[in-house]
Amino acid sequence: MEEVVNMGIISIVPSLLAIVLSFATRNTIVSLVVACLAGTLLAGQGLLGFPTLLKESLGTTSFSWVMLLNTFIGIIVAYFQKTGAIQGFSQFVHDKNLSRKGVQLVSWVLGMFVYFSDSFGPLFVGSTMRSISDKAKISREKLAYIADSTSAPVSVLVSITGWAAYLMSLAVGVGCIATTEDASALFLKAIPFNFYPIFAVVLVGLIGSGIVKDFGPMKKAEDRAMKEGKVLRDGAVPLIGKELTEMKAYEGIKTRVFLNFILPVLMIITIAIGTYIKFNSAKTMEAFLFVIIFMNISMLIQGIPFKEIMETTTNGVKGAIPAVMLLALAYSVNDLSKDMGTANYIVSLSESFLSPSLLPAIIFIISAIMAFATGSSWGTFAICMPIALPLAFSFTNDTLTPLVIASFAAVAGGGVFGDHCSPLSDTTVLSSTGAASDHIDHVKTQLPYSLVCGALAVVAYLVIGFVFC
Repeated sequence: MEEVVNMGIISIVPSLLAIVLSFATRNTIVSLVVACLAGTLLAGQGLLGFPTLLKESLGTTSFSWVMLLNTFIGIIVAYFQKTGAIQGFSQFVHDKNLSRKGVQLVSWVLGMFVYFSDSFGPLFVGSTMRSISDKAKISREKLAYIADSTSAPVSVLVSITGWAAYLMSLAVGVGCIATTEDASALFLKAIPFNFYPIFAVVLVGLIGSGIVKDFGPMKKAEDRAMKEGKVLRDGAVPLIGKELTEMKAYEGIKTRVFLNFILPVLMIITIAIGTYIKFNSAKTMEAFLFVIIFMNISMLIQGIPFKEIMETTTNGVKGAIPAVMLLALAYSVNDLSKDMGTANYIVSLSESFLSPSLLPAIIFIISAIMAFATGSSWGTFAICMPIALPLAFSFTNDTLTPLVIASFAAVAGGGVFGDHCSPLSDTTVLSSTGAASDHIDHVKTQLPYSLVCGALAVVAYLVIGFVFC
């Protein structure tokens, strides 16, 4: 049996240090480096513990996947710009004379359209809508918020995504959930109880349409953009290379929005959904690689020289580097937290006051804290689901009741909530990257909106707990 690691309150120091320093210094990379160094010293690994941590954290399939995905998307975005596709799409939308509300709502719908990948979604929405939202004087912080809040929250509500498959797999064998069919039924029943993602997605629409007015730091950012025309604050550092934000279309190329933009996107979606149906796993990275090969051939046929294509590819990789660096350090802090038992410590604090009526709300809060501290919603699911579901079933004599369904949903929603609030989260990083927003500015402006949705979710889970218990 694997030994349960719990270094107590010391285990939360690296994550806490990274988060506090990120807000205090506005330099997330330096903050993460300091957190890694402090954590390895506290764990007794000495000064050589830091390079060892990097080696072990980054030499994994998980990090390689997100790094390659981010790099491939950077290349595709560069191709979109070199062929004039994004500029053409932006002009098409611009010609529709959409208002600021219209641009925000288009971004909202576009984010929900690419629900199949929480990694692709924020990068796609941000890079596609950036020039359009800039013209509409929408702050980069607002665009990052829209992209972020239509990625993971949508992915966790749809049954044909990797998120759904992962959550279902964690439920099989617990209580009366004996088969994948039982787990699938549980997931579907849990959707109406998955309050945070629902509230988060709905709030974007309400904010974008103007029904709910901007508030907090986001209001200041929007006032700055509207009144001063500054989509970024003075001194902001966009989390994307200039190679992507300042790239021009190849001179003389004919704008073909369908061939160079819509068709590649449809290819990615078709391959991702098709492979999910066939293999029960969306081959998103493979889809991007296929589209890169297709666009290379297409650009050659359209008259773009091979040398120009290779230079564009290199610039796409360079543009992705800032986000890759941040993700690498975030993964290292996450692994360090796991080794020090951060999640086990957080769970141990709650054992004394668990009760059936409070169970869904407490599970949601614990999952949120854990995801916030580690920056990993999937890691939170893996730890919390094997604890939450057996607890819920113990109160219902292994019967599938609303308490069990709500507890399942609370883990899913809590993980997304904490992930949304954390500067260490990969989806938060990717949202800042896609929108070319300052990362900490994105976190600060999104946080009040996330907290409102989180508070409403807690109230909803308390009602569920007391009504059905």
